[in-house]
Amino acid sequence: MTIPTPLLQVPRFAGLPAIFYRATAPTALYSPRLVMANAALARELGLDAAHLSTPDNLALFCGNALPGHGLPLATRYGGHQFGVWAGQLGDGRALLLGERACPNGQRVEVQLKGAGVTPFSRMGDGRAVLRSSIREYLASEAMHALGIPTTRALLLATSDDAVYRERPETAAVLTRVAPSFIRFGHFELLYHQGQHDEIRQLADFVIDQYLPACRDAAQPYQALFAEVVARTASLLAQWQAVGFCHGVMNSDNMSILGLTLDYGPFGFIDGLNLGHICNHSDHSGRYAYQQQPQIALWNLYCLASSFLPLVAEPELRSELDRYDDLYQTAYLACFRAKLGLATECQEDAALIASLLHTLHAYHTDFTLFFRTLAAFDPGAVSAPVAVLDLLVDREAGLNWLARYRARLMQETRPQAARQLAMQAVNPAYVLRNHLAEQAIRLACDAGDYREIARLARCLAMPFSEQAEFASYAALPPEWAAALAVSCSS
Repeated sequence: MTIPTPLLQVPRFAGLPAIFYRATAPTALYSPRLVMANAALARELGLDAAHLSTPDNLALFCGNALPGHGLPLATRYGGHQFGVWAGQLGDGRALLLGERACPNGQRVEVQLKGAGVTPFSRMGDGRAVLRSSIREYLASEAMHALGIPTTRALLLATSDDAVYRERPETAAVLTRVAPSFIRFGHFELLYHQGQHDEIRQLADFVIDQYLPACRDAAQPYQALFAEVVARTASLLAQWQAVGFCHGVMNSDNMSILGLTLDYGPFGFIDGLNLGHICNHSDHSGRYAYQQQPQIALWNLYCLASSFLPLVAEPELRSELDRYDDLYQTAYLACFRAKLGLATECQEDAALIASLLHTLHAYHTDFTLFFRTLAAFDPGAVSAPVAVLDLLVDREAGLNWLARYRARLMQETRPQAARQLAMQAVNPAYVLRNHLAEQAIRLACDAGDYREIARLARCLAMPFSEQAEFASYAALPPEWAAALAVSCSS
């Protein structure tokens, strides 16, 4: 079946030579049914949210129908996985369905994840399972609400089709939206295969379609690489500031536009552990929380090699050398905001580091501590009980709070304004693993999707106190510590 409507247009990526992709027919889902439709994102795309789940549109977003412009595309890329070149990878279970022109003038790509085998599936079945698709739906929208660049989730559908991982599971198709799904790995594969002309073509495409300001630079390709470095540094600072761990920061999971891409075994930190590993399969801790910023730089070095046909090595190294300063500047800005500091002092880096090591020593809850700290008044006789209760080592906590009080006394902003500013950047709600797990169990075991919708509604307003969701902001239950998430999805 073909959907003869202007819902989607030919993706601009299709204008590149066929070496970049393969036109691929999706594999239909048997009797698909809707799990979630994102009404807010639909409105941003200029779609009628009520029509997302009509039979025709549900068929389109499940791979059971084709857009009017033709077959979707599976794109071709490579990547370094856990530090090792993995060769050609590509969209093994993702298909670029088309593009949508939004009311604000922007164009976005619409992609299906889990719509069946592609030429790049290798030994995989091209399917996604419901549990991981629920996690990605919730996480990508939660990150968007936190103000962190990310792909988005438009629609999630499932069926009774079986998918086999460690055990039989339920199939799902997730409709994802992003300005572009181009990865570091798209450039890397071309370089490793000696396709230097194609590297230039892809770089020109990225500049012309997404970063046109680079064209005006004296060295446009160097400007492009510099922009990728800057966006990546900013993204990593934002991840660290909310305690987000990606879990699989392979270079093929890195967005050329600095988006959070491919939600696999991710996790938000509960009790702070600087060495926290959210991916059960990451036995060496390569992608631990404190490692993420430098792993991003390592991936940028991989990308830099791919730019050698376009930019001289000294110029690429000069851009890479800027990463640490860019990251540190963004990181300090994020944490100053979390601490309610409107001015900059040289001592701030040490103050922040001291706090994180204090929280790390006793695994103090990361999200809850910063949210609670907003109530701290430097003019009060004593610290709020709620803050002190989160600091297991009372002496170390009081010592740090004394330093914090002295630092706040250098600020001129009124206490009430500072508290509001802190509440605007320190979320009350993040997608904790146990919250996702509760929604997944109800959906997968009982076919009950109401908890997904309820959790999504809460996470859409992470900075606002919502009485009905008070339990979502509480400390996780003891059983949450035993949850393990791996790459299997």
